[in-house]
Amino acid sequence: MLSVSLHPFELAFEHPFTISKGTKTHQPTLIVSLGMGQFKGYGEAPAITYYGVTVADMMEKINRKVHLLRTYALTDPRRFWHFLEHLFPGDNFLIAAFDIAGWDLFARIRRMPLHHLLMIPKTTLPVCDYTIGLDTVEKMKTKLLQHPAPVYKIKINNADDINTIEALRAITDKPFRVDANEALSFDEAKKLLPDLHKLGVQILEQPLPKTEWEVMGELKALSPLDLYADESCVEETDVLKCLNGFHGINIKLTKCSGITPALRMIKNAKQAGLKVMLGSMNESTIGTAALVHLQPLADALDADGPLLLQEDVAEGLTYQDGVWKASDYTGLGVQFWGAKKSHTYF
Repeated sequence: MLSVSLHPFELAFEHPFTISKGTKTHQPTLIVSLGMGQFKGYGEAPAITYYGVTVADMMEKINRKVHLLRTYALTDPRRFWHFLEHLFPGDNFLIAAFDIAGWDLFARIRRMPLHHLLMIPKTTLPVCDYTIGLDTVEKMKTKLLQHPAPVYKIKINNADDINTIEALRAITDKPFRVDANEALSFDEAKKLLPDLHKLGVQILEQPLPKTEWEVMGELKALSPLDLYADESCVEETDVLKCLNGFHGINIKLTKCSGITPALRMIKNAKQAGLKVMLGSMNESTIGTAALVHLQPLADALDADGPLLLQEDVAEGLTYQDGVWKASDYTGLGVQFWGAKKSHTYF
């Protein structure tokens, strides 16, 4: 029998975090715990308003079905994911939290780190970007200078933000990734591409609304830099849809419903010739640790949640020169504090 516990948090950002979809000063998140005997595993589901997900709603749904969770016999995390899919149909955030916790618990019982259990070798690790959220140019420059990183992700809201990228380029020679979060039109993106390329931008993420499949194909054909899908790639069924319009996809565990489907998505993307970015939704160390164990499978890493947050709920990851490393402790390798505690990586 599994024990289940829920831990809601409102974690403060170091700076107000703004993208084209809005601003937030805190990241609501739900930490879930699954226990079996002396072992406990942890997972995380951040609440994202533009996906209609709140912590209160997640907790209410769990409380209605927690008795079914408690009676589950965890013998295979992959089978557990299928159980979760039927238990919480369509609730990918919830499924992801428990799927991560299930893998963490199973690996702890087996007394091995998660990447060992998944047979993922510690090969060359991709560097993690640091995200510069929308703000005044001067404040964005300050954020960049305060957080040295080998690559930066810059949020934009419209075509005029090319001026901001130019201003940031004037103070660093590090590579840029630009994320529009669906904010551009086809004509704006087409006009921006040559300038972004000249400014050392390697990746343009989700330039157009997710429904613009046909014109994304046109944009890909003329793009001098890699185009990655984010909002256009949520679940497994979206992977092959992205082949015509994108060079790569951003897989987020929270959106796709966890580690189990993410592994299949990575495999399918690679077989189709798509590059893979592993991305975050401002998770704390717990959700980020799951990405860190999978990172050798990725071409790019966007797992900067703990770097953007002023507060954290766990420890067990180390970050240096853009590279995340997990401890060799079992499971995710994290220790949950159980209460708010300030934690700084810089």
